[in-house]
Amino acid sequence: MENMEEQRKSSHVLGRKKGGLVTMPFIFANEICEKLAVVGFGANMISYLTTQLHMPITKAANTLTNFGGTASLTPLIGAFIADSFIGRFWTVTVASIIYQIGMIGLTLSAVLPHLRPPQCKGEQQCVEADSGQVAILYASLLLTALGAGGIRPCIVAFGADQFDEKDPKQHTKTWKYFNWYYFTMGASMLVAVTVLVYIQDNVGWGWGLGIPTIAMFLSIIAFVVGYPLYRHLDPAGSPFTRLLQVSVAAYKKRKLSMVSDSKLLYQNDELDADISLCGKLLHKKHMKFLDKAAIVTEEDNVKSPNLWRINTVHRVEELKSVIRMGPIWASGILLITAYAQQGTFSLQQAKSMDRHLTKSFQIPAGSMSVFTFVTMLSTIAVYDRLLVRVARRITGLDRGITFLQRMGIGLVISIIATLVAGFVEIKRKEAAAAHGLVDKPHSMIPISVFWLVPQYGLHGMAEAFMSIGHLEFFYDQAPESMRSTATALFWTSISVGNYVSTLLVTLVHKYTAKPDGSNWLPNTNLNRGRLEYFYWLITLLQVFNFVYYVWCAKMYTLKPIEVVKKETAKSGEGGVELANRV
Repeated sequence: MENMEEQRKSSHVLGRKKGGLVTMPFIFANEICEKLAVVGFGANMISYLTTQLHMPITKAANTLTNFGGTASLTPLIGAFIADSFIGRFWTVTVASIIYQIGMIGLTLSAVLPHLRPPQCKGEQQCVEADSGQVAILYASLLLTALGAGGIRPCIVAFGADQFDEKDPKQHTKTWKYFNWYYFTMGASMLVAVTVLVYIQDNVGWGWGLGIPTIAMFLSIIAFVVGYPLYRHLDPAGSPFTRLLQVSVAAYKKRKLSMVSDSKLLYQNDELDADISLCGKLLHKKHMKFLDKAAIVTEEDNVKSPNLWRINTVHRVEELKSVIRMGPIWASGILLITAYAQQGTFSLQQAKSMDRHLTKSFQIPAGSMSVFTFVTMLSTIAVYDRLLVRVARRITGLDRGITFLQRMGIGLVISIIATLVAGFVEIKRKEAAAAHGLVDKPHSMIPISVFWLVPQYGLHGMAEAFMSIGHLEFFYDQAPESMRSTATALFWTSISVGNYVSTLLVTLVHKYTAKPDGSNWLPNTNLNRGRLEYFYWLITLLQVFNFVYYVWCAKMYTLKPIEVVKKETAKSGEGGVELANRV
């Protein structure tokens, strides 16, 4: 027995050499290059679509948000593959290669002249890209969206996997890790909207897309080289299958009366061992209709259970956890809808304004997002180094405030951002009218582009609170065997937010059109539009959304898990405690 205990300890010591901070450069390299590629193109994509492919503004805006929506929906596929079959490392590796192929296609479409329409001979003599040229663009975008679907949900969860919560030498606070992750991501976005956008506007789209393509190739090599250092957690089987099994079992037993004591519900530690390494989920009294899936009847073989008829309490609580997260997930949609306007109409505003820093140099319109990312990074740094310490003294919480409170603050700031954006648009149009430029959409209005800084900065601050809190919420509150799937939910909220933006733009453009040709969102001349009304519509929707969120946050119950107490573990008593992850 003594030799076995020594071997177990030795094995545990060896295991601690895997993972930890040493793996972060390899993992973050992949995330940095993916963001360089997608943001470097996305930040200036509307310029590419309107100036290179000659699309109308509204069509280009909808193309951009549709692409963003699709790229944020595919993480469900990547998460399913990672959690069910091949694990996170191989999912990220294969997805990165697919992403690389898509980036090569985009670069070729920008380099080869026959993949673009001819240059305009005049303002009114532009030929829109034909179906073949658009098809090549969309095929390349689809490949990058599929690649992103494997990278986004897995790379953040894979990074968190490198810290063993049960090992004091590798333990790290989850909220700190997500701050690091988002800070690194934001820094790469900052480079994308400055250096890459400048290259695209002043050197050429070939180099502007070629550089992130090369960077992506190097990141794949770096990520694979780190393989021996990583902690690799085996996939625990399809989470969707388990959720479906619980649903079917509960339906089959819907006519049964509920047991008087929850302790009589089915438990099987051996069956749940692979999906409850950090502790079992404990029974909660709400959604009792699902508890019927864990009622033991004479027909059930508890030693070799048919999971389509009977499930453990842990598996039932997995489904409850996912259902509980749904309303909070929905609350993040409209923030993304508001944020999406920076890459569409806010960028068009910037293109019409005075962007000169000196007589010979002007800020690329696509680089205005730099104010978003600088504010976001600054907010994260101040939050991590100052606000948390102050809040900790007041609340007693290690992270200062809960992630639910952090998300609420972000939603309020986002409301202010779109409200301000509407007033700035009024100021821009007043300047256009004062200088007789209302009917000259391609002329520069003599008003500084820095009037747009408040709305860009407020969106960055909102993201530092809401998006990080949202991401941490999904990872923390999801069952441990579904963490890739949970982080995919974060990206699906971004997806739906982009699609809602597309829907809003389409409906507003359609139903505000008048016989005289006026429109809130005109195709060519924003000076004749009512963009401020569109911003205020989004503001109003966000106010309703915030009220909805407050109600959901008050109703939400944190998942309780059963973990071994440290003091009892040392004495071998095997005691347990409840851990509500806040």
